[in-house]
Amino acid sequence: MTPEQLTQSMPFAAASGVEITSATPAEVRARLDWAPDRCTLGGALHGGALMTLADSAGAVAAFLNLPEGASGTSTLESKTNLFGGVRTGHVEAVAKPLHVGRTTIVVQTDLFDAAGKRVAQTTQTQVVLQAR
Repeated sequence: MTPEQLTQSMPFAAASGVEITSATPAEVRARLDWAPDRCTLGGALHGGALMTLADSAGAVAAFLNLPEGASGTSTLESKTNLFGGVRTGHVEAVAKPLHVGRTTIVVQTDLFDAAGKRVAQTTQTQVVLQAR
C-alpha cells in the first residue's frame, strides 16, 4: 500500500488531519499540521491530537509487521508522555517496532516539532488479530 492508501484506510486519522508520509516495516513516518481547531485554549496542539497521530503511525507500523495469516491489529494498550507544546508548524511521528510477536506487536512512536525537538513519546501494544 502507498502512504496515501494507508492514511485513507484509517478514516478517523484522515479526518483528523494525519498524513502517513512514508512506511516500511522498520519505520513509519506521519505528520500532523498545527491548526487552530486542533488546539487547547492556550493555542497548543491538543494532547488528543498528538495521541491520534502517534496511535495512527503505530498502528501502521504494527500492520506492516503482521505475521502470516493475521488479519489485522487493534490497540491493546497505549501510554504517552507529553514533553512540550506545539504552537506552530507541524508534528512528525516516527514509529518503530520494538517487539514483533505472534500475538502482540509493541511499537514506540516519537513525536517531533518542526524544529526537530521531541514533544512526546508513545509506547503501544497492538494485539494481532487472526483471520477467521
